Amino acid sequence: MRVLLERHYGYLFEPELLDEIETAGKCKLIKQGERLLDIGQDITVMPLIFSGAIKILREDDDGDELLLYFIEKGDTCAMTFSCCLGSGKSEIRAIAESDTELLMIPISKMDEWMAKYQSWREFILDSYHTRMSELLETIDTLAFMKMDERIMKYLKDRAMVTNDDIIYSTHQDVANDLHTSRVVVSRLLKSLEKQGKIELSRNHIKVIEL
Repeated sequence: MRVLLERHYGYLFEPELLDEIETAGKCKLIKQGERLLDIGQDITVMPLIFSGAIKILREDDDGDELLLYFIEKGDTCAMTFSCCLGSGKSEIRAIAESDTELLMIPISKMDEWMAKYQSWREFILDSYHTRMSELLETIDTLAFMKMDERIMKYLKDRAMVTNDDIIYSTHQDVANDLHTSRVVVSRLLKSLEKQGKIELSRNHIKVIEL
């Protein structure tokens, strides 16, 4: 564990904090598609990601999902900490975008380290800033982008966080993440393929224009 901590967080945290993280944390491997956290679930831990990527989603009153953003190695999800400052219940769903190795930190340590270590406080505040910027980008995408542009951005974002230009998803999966219909997604994916931006195959999409 210490090697992974040093590799991904050693440039952020002092040795004393790394010691405490190593003592308090528990390594976990989650497979692609597995849920790490669900809406309404009690939040007891906060993730530090070593490898892979997690997608963060919200759900409307009808049970339809909307992708908010991705977190990847070297990141955490500050929204889990934010929820703990309120009801302690998750307002998001977190699903592994790819096989992901992470360290689960007990929430009980969050306040302690915020007061004790400036590096941790800056890390959490920077995470808030980054996530807020991504949420604003999501709002701009919904408000100002055409659906074909949203689909292309979504595919590029997924390719970037997984370091793979092959997206292993069905058209329905894409539609679910973008809160639209499969028929619309299929039609626009065909159009994007004709434009030479992607290649369509059974259950996966190759992103050509990165």
